[in-house]
Amino acid sequence: MTNIVLMGTPDFSVPVLNRLIEEGYNISLVVTQPDRPKGRKKILTPPPLKEAAEASGIPVFQPEKVKKEYQKILEYDPDLIITAAYGQILPKSLLDYPRLGAINVHASLLPEYRGAAPIHYALMDGRKETGVTIMYMVPELDAGDMLSAKRINVNEEDDVGSLHDKLAQTGAELLSETLPSLINGTIEAEEQDASKATFAPTIKRGEELVDFSLPRDVVWGHIRGMSPWPVAYTYWGGKPLKLWAAQKYDQTGSQAPGTVIDKTKEGIIVVCGDGNSVVITELQPSGKKRMDGTSFINGIGQTMEIGEVLGENDE
Repeated sequence: MTNIVLMGTPDFSVPVLNRLIEEGYNISLVVTQPDRPKGRKKILTPPPLKEAAEASGIPVFQPEKVKKEYQKILEYDPDLIITAAYGQILPKSLLDYPRLGAINVHASLLPEYRGAAPIHYALMDGRKETGVTIMYMVPELDAGDMLSAKRINVNEEDDVGSLHDKLAQTGAELLSETLPSLINGTIEAEEQDASKATFAPTIKRGEELVDFSLPRDVVWGHIRGMSPWPVAYTYWGGKPLKLWAAQKYDQTGSQAPGTVIDKTKEGIIVVCGDGNSVVITELQPSGKKRMDGTSFINGIGQTMEIGEVLGENDE
């Protein structure tokens, strides 16, 4: 029986584990990131994949730096290493060890969106289609030969959370379809066209800030491409105002970008750089809970006047 080591960390990797278990594959070890403090109380919290593995009685290894601690993985003598959003770069000596290689379940249609945040960038770029690629791992970031791919549609209602869940299930299904031919040696890999590569690096602190001077579709894509993490924001009264959700809106204005030009039961309508507008439907003022547009308008939002300009940090 093929001896598999699975490496992953967040929720994205859990459907992969569950599917492998359901189909009877031998997973001798799960490798994941160390427990990290989370929330305001900094409670030490295990990664989702660790919880799922332990619930199934699978041994778990949590190296702080896998480049320095990978020998323990070799002790399990894997025939195949599978990664799904693991979060660390694997050393070449580990990639070269398994007789069937090391493969990765990546949430984009490679060579597009190589990197850590492909779901975010697909939404920010307004893509109507994305997918999952399974490829051999090489030292260069997400550049290995491709084994299989599956496309899915991106709906206007999707944000990072919903698209993540769709892609996680798609990845598990695609892996299930790919493994038999990989294991029996009949699969044919396809080289990536490096000239078409695009990149999706980790979202850095400060990049969540919304620039209303950009066209409406870019602003809308930015908000949905940051929700529910790390969450887009602007400024209102000199304090951060988180923008959890928005929709394109059929109202135009000649006011300065970021101006609140109207209010509806859905939320506040804000003009963008091209004169078109978005309606902010879920928001969170500083020090308050997340709320829908109706609650905002009926509550704290009643102090926001038509003509106010968002984005000005004047305090």
